[in-house]
This record gives sequence, structure tokens and C-alpha cells, in this order.
Amino acid sequence: MAEIRVEALRKNFGDFTAVKNSDFTVADGEFFVMLGPSGCGKTTTLRMIAGLELPTSGRIFLGGEDVTFNRASHRDIAFVFQLFALYPHMNVRRNMAFPLVCQGMPRQEIRTRVEETARLLRIDHILDRPVSGLAGGDRQRVALGRAIVRRPKAFMMDEPLGTLDSEFRDLMVRELRELHNSIGATTVYVTHDQVEAMAMADKIAVMNHGVIEQFGHPQEIYDRPATMFVADFIGSPPMNFLDVEDGHAVGDARVRLGGAEVAIPELREEVGAGAMVVGMRPEHVRFDDASALRGEVIGAEYLGTTQIVTVTAGTALLKARVAADVPVREGETVGLTFDTARLSLFDGASGKALASARDDAGAILRNGTGG
Repeated sequence: MAEIRVEALRKNFGDFTAVKNSDFTVADGEFFVMLGPSGCGKTTTLRMIAGLELPTSGRIFLGGEDVTFNRASHRDIAFVFQLFALYPHMNVRRNMAFPLVCQGMPRQEIRTRVEETARLLRIDHILDRPVSGLAGGDRQRVALGRAIVRRPKAFMMDEPLGTLDSEFRDLMVRELRELHNSIGATTVYVTHDQVEAMAMADKIAVMNHGVIEQFGHPQEIYDRPATMFVADFIGSPPMNFLDVEDGHAVGDARVRLGGAEVAIPELREEVGAGAMVVGMRPEHVRFDDASALRGEVIGAEYLGTTQIVTVTAGTALLKARVAADVPVREGETVGLTFDTARLSLFDGASGKALASARDDAGAILRNGTGG
């Protein structure tokens, strides 16, 4: 296995730039996820790392070797696609053995590797069955097995669970992570599904319009989003946003929302003259009758132990994740307060974070006086 390092990677298709100067490093043995909406450049980046696309500029290193312009066959990587790409006329054993046969490996070693991998993936009982009659989850295991038997330096996975139904997908998310832990593979995984990314990744790169907007651990990206796009893309429901009415008149430590003063995290960037936006996760919104910030309940979605309550606050819609036994009625007016230790503050023009996740807790200053 090996470290993957990408430096100033760029890809143009005519006048369109699909990937804009990406820089990141995937540590040896790490499960790295590229996450973003369709068309953001994540698959193009993966294909360049795998050698299926040549970059316009930049460099790619695999295990310390510059492989930027090496063919895919010379990079010692294995690729797992969204479509399983299995050979329908071969059984499971022959599908898994095929890349080793192409390498001219001795027959006994092929048999040993295939059977070891099949046991690892829990498909040893179907080795002699045709692939055409298998369920989607089993076919995906066969596709994974065909990649694993090669024992490459790194695995590239492009939306490998995208065609599975929700039950199989949830199962395969767990199994893929367990598989990764057992074989210690360096893995680059592409998905648009934040649940997959958060459940499996050691590190995540969130992409938008060809740019990596944030790179980090899943918890860091959730708690301290670098941009409004990341805050909105990660989380279900996503982060709430409220425009700041007057941040400078109140001072750097507080901003004004709906007639109430709200303590904010310590600024980490210089605040310009433009508009600011406060962001808060639904689980950090609370109801408090004494708060000066008011909203009207317009709906509630019950989720068993919790409920998502939607509230209008001025022109904004806020979602609060509260306990299922909190009584709410459609049309009632509620006071809103936030866990200000968990707030984020963004530049309204650029969308970049100005502050987030303060260590010391705070609260709405009730009635704008602190009383």
C-alpha cells in the first residue's frame, strides 16, 4: 500500500475547467472520500489518480513515485466502478481470478488468492455459481474481490454502491469499512452521498465546481464547516442560516438577530463591510419562551426518538431537532435560542467561514439586555 499525493492538479475540457488546482495527500492505509454533487469534479480527479485521464497540469505521486503520465496499467491500482462490469459468461471464481490469469500467475497461487479473498468477503459459498443470477450485494462483493485479489498499492472506488437499494447499501457501507480495516488498503472513494462519506471516511474532501472547499476529518467538517456550501451539503437536515441584522453596532462578540443579541464564536478572520450570516445545526436550536427571538411553527416531522420542527423566523426557515416528547403545535409562536458554542459565522458575499465552534458556551441575551 502507499501514500497518494496530489499537487496543483488541474483538468480542462476545452474552455471548461473540471478540476481547479487541487492539493491533498492520502496517507498510507487511509480511507479517503471525495464528496460532492454531480459534476463537481470528484470522478475526474479519481480518474486522473487512476491514470484513466491525463491532467492538464499538476502532479500525482503514488508511493513517492511520480506517476502523473504513467498509464493506468503501470500504476498498480485497482478500480471498482459503479456498474459492476462482471463477465456474465464466467462464474464467480473465474471473474475473480481473471486479473491474475492475465498476469500469468501460477494456477495454484490463483486458486489460493481467490479462495482467501472469497472467505474475507463471505462469498466462498457461491464461488462456482454464475454471476448473472446473483443479487446486487453479492455482485458488488465479486467486483470488490476481483480488485482485492491483485493486492494493489491502492484502490479507486467510483460510486460503488450507487446502484444498490437502501438495505444493501447500508450493509455494504459497514462491510466496506470492515474490509478496509482488515486489509489496511489505501482507498480513494468517490460518492455524492454524505451518509456513506461520514460513515466510512478517515478524511473527506468536499468538492464544488472543481474546487476542494474543505479537507479534513468527518467530525471537523461537520462541526467547523469552512464554507456555507459545506455547511449546507453536510448534515440532514443541513445547517440553518440567519442573516445578521447588525454585527458591527453590537460588537465583535455579539450580533443581532430578530431583535435579540446572540453571542458568537471568536472571529478567526477579519470581518469586512459586507453582510454576515450565522449558521447553526438543527440539534443546536432550542425553544425558550423567554427569548426575544421568536418564530412560528409550521410543521413537525417525527423520527421516533426525535422530531424535526420547522419554524419561520422573519424571512428565514429554521429547523430544530428536539426530543419527540417536546409538545409543539402548528401555528404557535415559540422563542428560539441556540447553543452558541456551536455556531458558525460566514461572510455573506464569499460564503467563507469567519468563525465557528467556540470552546466557551454562550446563549441568546434575552430581550437584548442580557436579563
